Amino acid sequence: MRIFLVEDEPKLARSIARALEEEGYAVDVEGNGARADRHLALHHRDYDLVLLDLMLPGKDGIALCSDTRARGITTPILMLTARATVEERVTGLDCGADDHLVEPFAFTELLSRIRALSRRPREARAPVLSVGPLTLDPSKQEAWCNDRLLTLTLKEFRVLEYLMTHEGVVVSRQDLFDHLWDFAANQMSRVVDVHVSNIRAKLAEHCYGVSIETIRGIGYRLRY
Repeated sequence: MRIFLVEDEPKLARSIARALEEEGYAVDVEGNGARADRHLALHHRDYDLVLLDLMLPGKDGIALCSDTRARGITTPILMLTARATVEERVTGLDCGADDHLVEPFAFTELLSRIRALSRRPREARAPVLSVGPLTLDPSKQEAWCNDRLLTLTLKEFRVLEYLMTHEGVVVSRQDLFDHLWDFAANQMSRVVDVHVSNIRAKLAEHCYGVSIETIRGIGYRLRY
């Protein structure tokens, strides 16, 4: 899951981004509302969620959220703000935000809100994914095959989830990289290939019949 964090306070932005990355999320950070608006207009399909601060330089969160929705962009938006009045929370929701979290907040609550928003249907995707004997539950972050729990790192879990969501479809390395790694990652490091290789080995050990094919020069395809 890839998140766009729009927060102008550098220390807070680094803290949130670091904590989310430790949970396996890819996070891109922008501190200026006007730049974030232009970036979302061009790259909104790269993100599963936007974490949006209300008070921003360049363009405030309300205007950014309203303009994003006016473009027909439906990416879930979780608004973060130190303002706590009912009227201000209503304004945030009325401009198109999906949820609202008042600062300061517990990180566990932020994670819970993110999980709740990620479960809302955007493309009629089942909450539990199945490919043959392989099942993956995003809400529990567990993958099972033939009654065996697969031991996956957080990033391996995200890669497998993406491949299962696109079962039978060729997914390019660039698609995987764009969806699961942030802008700071090195595209030349073969990081995608390494993770896919690790997942393939674990499937071969516990999940006979489910395989990840390498499509030479393009990417990968999960098949059963």
